[in-house]
Amino acid sequence: MDDKPRPEQGIQAAPGPGERPTLKTIARMSGLAVPTVSRALNDAPDIGEDTKRRIKEIADRIGYRPNRAGVRLRTGRTNVISLILSTESDMMNHTGRLISSVAAGLRDTPFHLNITPYFPSEDPMAPLRYVVETASADGIILNQIETHDARVRYLMERDFPFATHGRTAWCASHAYYDFDNTEFGRIALEALAARGRRRIRMLPPPRGQNYSLNMIEGATEAARRLGVGFAVFSETTADHPIEEIERVASACLAGSDRPDGFIVPSAAASMAVVSAAEDLGLKLGQDFDLMSKEATPFLRRFRKTLLTVREDVRHAGSFLAQALIHRIQHHDDPPMQRLDRPEIGDDH
Repeated sequence: MDDKPRPEQGIQAAPGPGERPTLKTIARMSGLAVPTVSRALNDAPDIGEDTKRRIKEIADRIGYRPNRAGVRLRTGRTNVISLILSTESDMMNHTGRLISSVAAGLRDTPFHLNITPYFPSEDPMAPLRYVVETASADGIILNQIETHDARVRYLMERDFPFATHGRTAWCASHAYYDFDNTEFGRIALEALAARGRRRIRMLPPPRGQNYSLNMIEGATEAARRLGVGFAVFSETTADHPIEEIERVASACLAGSDRPDGFIVPSAAASMAVVSAAEDLGLKLGQDFDLMSKEATPFLRRFRKTLLTVREDVRHAGSFLAQALIHRIQHHDDPPMQRLDRPEIGDDH
């Protein structure tokens, strides 16, 4: 396509006071045709990079914003990505970073982020159905993924673009980003065993979520191989209120066969376990050790002897945004997928 300025049109002035910037305004200022401007702003492959850069600079300078109603009429798209989240999510650590990193991944794209919350008392399918049936977004990002997640099945059946933060039983067929929690469980148990811990307990994520099963599987295999005692709290999870975690951890540590090592998947739950132990006069690093994973490098500031693995949620959100845009724009291509492997820092 010829994306050079048309000599007869020339390059003209910016919009006057009160004039709303439009594609025609950018075309007038750049000397390009309106269709060329539109395609440049949508990153069309047949438009030169210099032209795209020049058009986007003009658009930014004059404050151009696409008319979303017009975009929808022309393309059938909303240019909206919906991130569907439970209100019970860990806003202090994991979910807050996921939101900001998805938003960062959509920066410099035509897409905008819409956060769709749902409450624990609500059907988790309800917000999903609303987005799909009203076509209020072009794609959906989900987290807290289950192995046979009904939400994923619903989206696959309707061929609606989506990406998941976590894997399902059908993950070979859809876009996802996941942290290798099987490997985390293995690494965590091996690190505790290397410190001489022989009675290790895990406070798991909610059992229905796939990463909980992965984490238990990895730790169980390592414990069997190393001949170390390992058990999982049967009812309490890392998502329970801190007071409940403290109560259960205190009762466990006060018993005759108290654990000397813990695997805990979140910062808040880890702090609750340490608090319960210290209330009983036990000292971290001497009487027991604890391995946790966290999205924000915080726990070592709380207690320097804590063992931690970093889960970089910033990469997760950015990748999920890119993977979903790829799915929307290149429907027939293989889905983008990534599995990050945990590593313990050198200071451990």
